[in-house]
Amino acid sequence: MPVHPQSIDADTGKWVTTWVRKLEEKGSGVNLATRMTADAFTTQADIFVMLSNDSDLAGTMRMLKHEYQFATGIIFPMQSSRSSKELVKANPDFIAHVTREALAASQFSVHMSDETGRFHCPDKWVASKLNSEGPA
Repeated sequence: MPVHPQSIDADTGKWVTTWVRKLEEKGSGVNLATRMTADAFTTQADIFVMLSNDSDLAGTMRMLKHEYQFATGIIFPMQSSRSSKELVKANPDFIAHVTREALAASQFSVHMSDETGRFHCPDKWVASKLNSEGPA
C-alpha cells in the first residue's frame, strides 16, 4: 500500500510502500445503525437482526430493544468464544452463529449452467473453497 504523503525512493525510483497489518472498511457500521434506526422510526420491520461482531453496534441494538421494544437478534459470523461481549450484553431475543457447515452449504456449485451455457468458478476460488477454514 502506498505511504501517504506519497514519495519516491531515491535509490530505486519507485513509490515508497508499506505493509498494512489490518485493513478494515469504515462507515459500514454507522450506515447499518442509521438504516436500522430509520426503519424503526418508520416501522418498516417487526424484528431487527444483525449479522456482525462489531461492538460499536451494541448501542443501536439496545435502543431498538429497550427503548423502542422491537425484537432483536444477532448472528455472529464466528464461533461463540469470539463473540462481542458488548453485543451479547445488548440482550437480543436470540443469538446465533454462522457455522462452517452452514457456510459450506451456502456456496454455489463449482460448475453451473444457465440459458447461455455452462460456466464454472475460477480454479483459484475452488482451491480457496477447499482450503478455507471458514468462520473461526
